[in-house]
Amino acid sequence: QAIFAQALCFAKLANSVRVAHAPKHQLVKMGRRPARCYRYAHGKPYPKSRFCRGVPDPKIRIFDCGKKKQPCDDFPACAHLVVDENQQLTSECLEAARIATNKYMITNAGRDFFHIRIRPHPYHVLRINKTLSCAGADRLSTGMRGAYGKPYGTAARVKIGQVLISIRTKEEKVQVAAEALRRAKFKFAGRQKVHVSSKMGFTPFGKDEYNKWQACGRLIPNGIDVKWLSSRGPLHRLIGRAAAAELAALDLAQ
Repeated sequence: QAIFAQALCFAKLANSVRVAHAPKHQLVKMGRRPARCYRYAHGKPYPKSRFCRGVPDPKIRIFDCGKKKQPCDDFPACAHLVVDENQQLTSECLEAARIATNKYMITNAGRDFFHIRIRPHPYHVLRINKTLSCAGADRLSTGMRGAYGKPYGTAARVKIGQVLISIRTKEEKVQVAAEALRRAKFKFAGRQKVHVSSKMGFTPFGKDEYNKWQACGRLIPNGIDVKWLSSRGPLHRLIGRAAAAELAALDLAQ
């Protein structure tokens, strides 16, 4: 035990000597730059490409949560979070908003009664001109020489009126969805508004219009959406192949 204690003491001493003689710039680690530095868009979009390499992966990797394969008839109500400013939203705040919305909906609406979709994707690459701010930095850093920054993160550029988050759910749980979106607002800078939609789920049709076209047989299920059949095209697409064949037979008989 005495030998083990002596060896441990020597190891601690060697480690302290190594830290003491290390250069000061190796001891300082920069934290993340606050998002207010990248809130507003300046210049052109800067996407990831063969010229812009080494971009870190965005923090948000999942853009759909909940029962994302349910047909639109199952979730007729819908609520949106609409942005009210022209700004940039980092991938970190989009992921934070997704987690907050998903957790509130699971707790208060139930795991099987909603579908959340994050609408913007963070394609714009943020840059940073890393400089050393520690002792001896004046001998190591170059100041503003070659100041074009390295890729640092990603953000989504959004405009006024653009939808950030959409939730489709049951009619009786639409207020829970509105409250979940209100809580997600605290993850973003600027102003956002919660809008309870009058449309049928994620479709472009109002509820009365949806029921009318569905009764006419003009809507075809298309996953979480529907396809609308116009009055153009072959007749059998509107009235069915059997009825079209009967009409064709009557024409031939006449």
